[in-house]
Amino acid sequence: MLASRLGAAVFLLLITTVYGLHFYLDANEKRCFIEELPSDTTVEGHYKALEWNEQEREYVLQPELGIVVEVEEMETGHSVVKTRGPPEGQFTFSSHDAGDHSICLSTNYTSWFSSTHVKLYLDIIVGAVRPDIDHDRSHVSELASKVRDLNQKLEDIRREQQYQRERESDFRDLSEATNTRAIWYSLMQIVVLVLTCTWQLKHLKRFFQDRS
Repeated sequence: MLASRLGAAVFLLLITTVYGLHFYLDANEKRCFIEELPSDTTVEGHYKALEWNEQEREYVLQPELGIVVEVEEMETGHSVVKTRGPPEGQFTFSSHDAGDHSICLSTNYTSWFSSTHVKLYLDIIVGAVRPDIDHDRSHVSELASKVRDLNQKLEDIRREQQYQRERESDFRDLSEATNTRAIWYSLMQIVVLVLTCTWQLKHLKRFFQDRS
């Protein structure tokens, strides 16, 4: 029984969306990514920036290099995160409203004449859980911690499903409204056609009566 519970917990923990990538940045360049998030969803990002060293002919870690992270809700323009960190670090934020969020990264180099080239590794975890380590050590066993993480994953899944149902409901309402307008438009066309035919028939009848 215990093994089956742990197996289920591990399986649902793997549902968390994780993706990693790397890209290149020049001085004064900003790279942005769009992430569609349900409301109250935690996102955790890990990055590592390496600067090109001409003497060593490779990308190396430079302590002077800083990374600027900006997160914004695209629909409202609300700034969620705006911070500057070391060349290797992480950032965490929670979405307040459902919708698209822009995650932008840039360097702290602002000179237009800089020829700096940066290679940046980025891992983003959507639906991350921030454990309370002190609380776990003193009051919660390892199994209880797994169960808590499992409950959090289930809550993330529930919010995602609710968000998708809301989108489906909005789309259904839009389709029904469009169909209703189309039906009324067709009925108006029929009424206009009937009135036009009636007027033409009366006109032709009057015309033949006058001729006779």
